[in-house]
Amino acid sequence: MADDQTTGSRIKKRREEIGMSLNQLAEKSHVAKGYLWDLENTTTKDSRPSAETLFKVAEALGTSAADLLGKRVSAPQDPDVPPSLREFAAEKNLTESDVRMLAAVQYRGDRPDTKEDWEFIYESIRRTILGKAKKRGQS
Repeated sequence: MADDQTTGSRIKKRREEIGMSLNQLAEKSHVAKGYLWDLENTTTKDSRPSAETLFKVAEALGTSAADLLGKRVSAPQDPDVPPSLREFAAEKNLTESDVRMLAAVQYRGDRPDTKEDWEFIYESIRRTILGKAKKRGQS
């Protein structure tokens, strides 16, 4: 997946998606706030964090280093992931960890079976997590 974004802009985008402040990311990743700010605000693709830093930041953001680098990792498709979920995940550019999480969703032994159902479940979970992150930020 080639794009014009820098690693730092992808870090910032993911951080903002989950409602995490720069201070929170620095604390959770054990990476200096100033360095994270520099990464997020650089406009050149030359600025690249070390692998160790990238993994710390990715883990703190609940994503993968590949996602922050803008690379798509080809993982074998899990036979337990229904085609409708794969289709939804491809359209929304979901991470493999998000797909596995959604694939585990069941209610009384049944699971969603349409793209629209998967989107509803995903958005419900995302909004719940964002709401919790915002509440923690206000405390």
